[in-house]
This record gives sequence, C-alpha cells and structure tokens, in this order.
Amino acid sequence: MVLTIPSSLVVPFSHRISSNGATPIDSSSPAEIMAVDEEIPTIDYFALFSADPSQCSTAMERLSIACEHYGFFNLVNHGIADGVMEGALRGVSDFVGQTAVEEKSKYREAHPGAKILWDSNCHAGENREYLKVVARPQFHCPPNPPSFREALGEYQTKFHDVKLGLARAMSLNLGQEVSYIENAFSLESGLDVAAMNFYPPNLNSKGTIRLADHTDPGFIISLVQNLDGGLQILTHQGKWVNVHIPPNAILIQVGEHLEVLTNGKYKSRIHHVTGNYKAKRVTLVTLHGPSADKFVAPAQEFVDDSHPLAYRGMTYSDGLKSNDNHEIEVQSCIAQHRILLPY
Repeated sequence: MVLTIPSSLVVPFSHRISSNGATPIDSSSPAEIMAVDEEIPTIDYFALFSADPSQCSTAMERLSIACEHYGFFNLVNHGIADGVMEGALRGVSDFVGQTAVEEKSKYREAHPGAKILWDSNCHAGENREYLKVVARPQFHCPPNPPSFREALGEYQTKFHDVKLGLARAMSLNLGQEVSYIENAFSLESGLDVAAMNFYPPNLNSKGTIRLADHTDPGFIISLVQNLDGGLQILTHQGKWVNVHIPPNAILIQVGEHLEVLTNGKYKSRIHHVTGNYKAKRVTLVTLHGPSADKFVAPAQEFVDDSHPLAYRGMTYSDGLKSNDNHEIEVQSCIAQHRILLPY
C-alpha cells in the first residue's frame, strides 16, 4: 500500500536539484575535489542464498548495512562470466570506434518513444560520448557492429536474474515477504535503460569533473567498466570516496525509487565522474527501473511518527518525463518526489 500527499507539500523549486540531476555546485569551489581511498562494502551474491545459515546471515547483514548507510556496494560471486562482461564493454568500444558519426547521428534526437539515444559532449562539466538504449522490457540496440548487439543482449539477460535475486534479498532485509520489491516495482516488466559511456584519456579533458554531481532514478543501477577508478561518491558521512571496483565485480547503486519506496530508509547517494585517469574509460551503466506505468510512493510500512512521509508519489514514466525530459534520457527525478518537511 502506498500513501499520497497534498500537492501543497511539494518541495519548492528553489529547494530542488537541477533538471539534469546535478546538484547545485558552488562556482567558487575548487575544480578538483579532495576524495579519500576508503573501501565500500563488498557483497557476495552467492552467500546471500547459501544453505549455510551463518554464511547467509552474515551476507544479508552486510547487504543491509550497504543499502542503509552507503547506497553503493561491490557485488562479487554473481555468476556472470568475465567473458560476458568483457564482451559487452568491448562492444561499446567497437560501436564508438567503428560506427561512422553519420550513422550515430541518426540517434541524436531524444523524443517520446525513442528507444536509442546517442550524443557526444565536451565541455567543462562533462566530457564523454554516450549511447543509451532501452534494454527491457524489449531489447533495443543499434544494428552495427552486429557483435555489439549480441554481447550487450547477453549481459542484460544474465544480469536480469541477478537483479531479481537482489530484490528478493533486500525485501527480506526490509522485513517484508520475498517478492515485496519485485511486486512493488513490477520488475518483470520494468523499464531498464543501458547507458554506455566512452571517456577519452585525461590529457584530452577540458575539465576535472567529467560528469557532474547527480543521483540516478530506478530500483538499482549496475556498473561495469574497463578500468578501475574515475568514480567518486558522497558517503553518508559527508565525505567524497574514490570507488575501486575489484576485477569481475559489478558496482551496485541504490536508485532513487528504492529511496522513495522505503521513505528514505535506503538512500541514493550523490556521485560524479572525475578525470583522474590517463587511458580511455568505457562504462556500461544500467538503470533498472520499475515498470513505466508503475505508481511509486512511500509504502505505509516505512511511514510512522518517527519517519514522516518524505516523498510524493507518481508513476515512473511521469517522473522521468518531468522537466521536459524523455524516458530514454533517464534523468534524476528525486526532486519531484521529495517534499519539504516542517522542522
């Protein structure tokens, strides 16, 4: 069951983050942000479902801490072969390097119903070439190179099962029945968008920050990349941390809509991409969302006198299309959900 709130309690525009999901940045602040090397939680996916009660309990406790306090964790022992992940990343590189700009430009315009979007940005706040495709409920991908479509499709199919497993483990940690999140978001028909990014080497960068501060919509966000580094998160302790992803691990981020559903018990953390690397960086980020028409609001299980209603409800599609965006752009919409609570 979800709760609704009066429109009068919506956060004023002045309290919102910008339409592209970036938080306001003080122009007087230094271009380079000081971050520390600190481990983020690592979750053994296999251990979450272990027949050994002790092993399972330990893994579930670590998952609970990771979701409630960090909002990010590295997922290991997930069952997706190295070759599948490497093949998908290689496919992104092949698309960038082998596809003519004229062909890519066919996907440059975002519009209602668009399933593929490509663009290239190079300015002080962002420096990347990117491709976004709707991966679920129906898979879409440019036809060339053919190996790219096959490799990306295989990875998305494999990760779908992992996503459902994480939803079930998180549901139990929240004190709910095993299919709670799966049903709350209608994940079998969920809108998944794969956002692939190609960042040129640092010597070509026009700015220290490659992609500005933001959070991402959806249930969870998964990330695989070709090299370690380049991502920083703002932790629950208020400090920036350099994210290091072990080989064959998948970085998982709590999405904005899991934050909404749990009324802020699990929070999506601000992060950005930096230019502190000398080689090309290729990333495959997938935003795993609820069904487009699913109404998402705080569930009554997470609202009480100590935790007053903090978000308003709306369909996933309406959130993504706020501020004149389109679904394929998968821009942050947490500001449209958030309400101003009295002090």
